[in-house]
Amino acid sequence: MGFKCQGLVCTFCVVMLLFLQETRAGIHSSNASRLNGRKKVSGCNLFRGRWVVDTSYPLYDSSGCLFIDDEFNCQKYGRRDNQYLKYSWQPDSCKIPRFNGADFLRRWRGKKIMFVGDSLSLNMWESLSCMIHAAVPKAKTTFSRRDSLSSVTFDSYGVTLYMYRTPYLVDIVRENVGKVLNLNSIEAGNAWKGMDMLIFNSWHWWVHTGRSQGWDYIRDGSALYKNMDRLTAFSKGLTTWGRWVDQNIDPSKTKVFFQGISPTHYQ
Repeated sequence: MGFKCQGLVCTFCVVMLLFLQETRAGIHSSNASRLNGRKKVSGCNLFRGRWVVDTSYPLYDSSGCLFIDDEFNCQKYGRRDNQYLKYSWQPDSCKIPRFNGADFLRRWRGKKIMFVGDSLSLNMWESLSCMIHAAVPKAKTTFSRRDSLSSVTFDSYGVTLYMYRTPYLVDIVRENVGKVLNLNSIEAGNAWKGMDMLIFNSWHWWVHTGRSQGWDYIRDGSALYKNMDRLTAFSKGLTTWGRWVDQNIDPSKTKVFFQGISPTHYQ
């Protein structure tokens, strides 16, 4: 698990650079029905490139960040090597600036950013919180965790980073038969409203079976299934998510991103 979770620091830099580029350009995010294709900003495809050794990395010392879960804090708990942390992403067609946490806070003053999804979103949320905190280590912060919702607020700037943990995006509800994955319902989405940026992800929990499966039955409309082709279920669930975004999010006020798929990372 260590390599995957720590390595997300580098991946996250690409995501955050895209955020900053969007801010500079004043580009409004499209709604869900238009979220497709590779993102190009100012003529540069940020997703086509390579990892290069960068001795100035990492952007923060994970052992000293208060926002990382113990199971992800490899350096704090004795991992001896650190070379895997010293890579940065280099696009083929442009050079991108190093992430600047203080600049990010100034640009996003008074704004709210929420990650929604599984452990990939959790790692991204923790990494961003630590990247910013490393840039302003004396800034007052408020840290909260309650049920599915966690948050870090940089009080002086009014910037709040939220994490809403929901592996499937659609709801799991309790019915007489047990826990039911409802492919047509996103009641939890009420907690996602009012954000300036939403970053979603979902995938590998959909294919879990046995004890790691998060539900007993699947509901699709009025039909109840003991099982279903998982890609079909995933497609139906994301269709519900896309419809929720179209109906509830004003793209002129809220930027919406859907992240790539995370592999399992238990070793």
